[in-house]
Amino acid sequence: MSQQVYQSVETIVTPILEELSLELVDIEFKKEGKNWFLRVFIDSDSGVDLDDCTKVSEQLSERLDAEDPIEQAYYLEVSSPGAERPLKKKQDIEKAVGKHVHVTTYAPVDGEKAIEGKLASFEDEVLKIEVKVKTRIKEYEIPYSQVAKARLAVVF
Repeated sequence: MSQQVYQSVETIVTPILEELSLELVDIEFKKEGKNWFLRVFIDSDSGVDLDDCTKVSEQLSERLDAEDPIEQAYYLEVSSPGAERPLKKKQDIEKAVGKHVHVTTYAPVDGEKAIEGKLASFEDEVLKIEVKVKTRIKEYEIPYSQVAKARLAVVF
């Protein structure tokens, strides 16, 4: 996505979310088939429901129409990031300590590029993830600079 579209939408949606005590998780702007989609993912500590998404969608749609930062036609979707929420910022990772996460890295860490387990800590720019291997716990230390993607993971 163009950085300009992301920044424009972020600038427009942030005051709306602050007013409703919601948080911006991510913005996507992509073409699927012949149509463009602008997706705005929102959350809060207590979660979001359909009413929250509707309020944000209505207000954001009005402001996007008024400011018109996107040239082509697109469909606007506002939703929750779901149970496997992406962890985009350091603050997201800090909030995820104690939870089950899935992390992919740019380079292998102890021979692995995809690690899933409990995020034990995030200190000094290092994620410590505990992975249960049969009857023992293996700990991975991943420098934040090596994290390609991170998300919460659902455990079954």
